[in-house]
Amino acid sequence: MITEALLYTATLPLTGKPYRKFIRYSVNLWSRAGRCAAAWAEHEEMSRNAISTAAAGLRQKRTAVVLGSGLLRDVPIEELAREFDTVVLVDLIHLASVRLWLSAKPYRNVRLIERDLSGYDDLAAGRKPEPLGFLRSVPYLDFVVSANLLSQIGRGVKRRYEAEAGHMPADTVERLIAAHLTGLSDLPCRSCLVTDIAYAVIDRNGRTHEEADLLHGVSPPPANAVWTWPVAPFGEESKDYKIEHKVIAVW
Repeated sequence: MITEALLYTATLPLTGKPYRKFIRYSVNLWSRAGRCAAAWAEHEEMSRNAISTAAAGLRQKRTAVVLGSGLLRDVPIEELAREFDTVVLVDLIHLASVRLWLSAKPYRNVRLIERDLSGYDDLAAGRKPEPLGFLRSVPYLDFVVSANLLSQIGRGVKRRYEAEAGHMPADTVERLIAAHLTGLSDLPCRSCLVTDIAYAVIDRNGRTHEEADLLHGVSPPPANAVWTWPVAPFGEESKDYKIEHKVIAVW
């Protein structure tokens, strides 16, 4: 807990005021990632491999944008920084630990942007949500990655929608998930989507006790790769149950 508190404190002054309320979630994710490093290793490798495969063969490698860059464990950042002229990392929070790690690296072509990628505020204002519309102003854009972000958008939007009951359309969650997918498909450059699409709670006998669609009924594009992510192995949340997510990659 002391380490988490120090990371929170270090990140706070580096984060814009509108996004500081999300620091706690990012610190909790960092902590879980450390505890579950062995269980998450294959998922992180599969994510990095999918992104590398998607970027392979590009005629030009000028600017790459990573949406939901997070802890960078599932992003081949060293490869992207080496092969692209500029790499832009976009997320609500860039933890102090991530900033420190990047500053210790020899490349200086990585940029960090804080941004809400959900599109919620546009929809709340009665505008058509275009959460990825800002990418139209990124010069020399050749590659965009959505890195294990889409289900988190759905989760965050659902939580906010329920807290503001009656103020938003009933299909808010579905519309904003669909808007993200549409934004990716409309890009004039190559993209790579890595996202978990479903989860299951499984006991030690292999019996499934709970399942849910993390995309809330919105159909993703056909997958090029599919794998399982043990988000909470036995002992993380319960000694008797584990939580597994189904992950797809599309490029």
